[in-house]
Amino acid sequence: MTSTSPTPLNRLRQQWREKRPTFGAIATIPSIQTVQIMAQSLDWIIVDLEHGPIDLGTAHGMIVATSGTPCVPMVRIAANESWLAKAPMDIGALGINFPMICNAEDAAKAVRSVRYPPKGDRLWGPFHAPFRWGVSMADYMATADDDMICMITIEHVDAVNRIDEIMATPGIDLAVIGPGDLATSINKRDLPDDPDVVALMQRAEDGIMRSGVPIVGVARTAEQANAMIDRGYLGLALGFDWSLFQRGIAAAFAGIKR
Repeated sequence: MTSTSPTPLNRLRQQWREKRPTFGAIATIPSIQTVQIMAQSLDWIIVDLEHGPIDLGTAHGMIVATSGTPCVPMVRIAANESWLAKAPMDIGALGINFPMICNAEDAAKAVRSVRYPPKGDRLWGPFHAPFRWGVSMADYMATADDDMICMITIEHVDAVNRIDEIMATPGIDLAVIGPGDLATSINKRDLPDDPDVVALMQRAEDGIMRSGVPIVGVARTAEQANAMIDRGYLGLALGFDWSLFQRGIAAAFAGIKR
């Protein structure tokens, strides 16, 4: 039977409304088992279809691997194209991370990609998403627009120069700064501490904070995470799956005579 008032599937929005920080990671390894392990401890996981060697079939398995946990699966796509966002949503992801958002037009396109008409341009066909969430098709559709997170990435100097117009776009749910591409865009790749990169990051952060949209960032240490939380970050990416493995192995070797 279909409930009269379906409960939203995505719990992250309520946590952000309550100003509670959430913690996640980016999954680049095509592994269901890895996601099963990480999902036990994290609020969200972003399955990386931009840089990782993950196909849609494996991504589906990784999304399903979060079942039975509070972890919300999202997907990062390779370009700001609605056809790339469509299948990940239809197989159960509750958020899409759009890369290289450089102006208000890009932002509006991303927003419309994740919502059904009349709010957006998403085409109907969520054949497998209801199975992931254990709901009827009717209940999935009833909350789909509100459940889906539109997450944009600010990762180019042009985006920083237009940060206020980008963040004024209605429907953006989450914003993240991409430090690697941001540095690369001013020919400072692999120089995260360069003063020009630091200044650009600060301008991006300030612009997102002014908008009131929840901001996500990468925190590699507890000290860094706590400082970001104090500044108002509501999403903390603790690393990539591969970097978490590296850190775990390093910790396992710590203190051993070799």
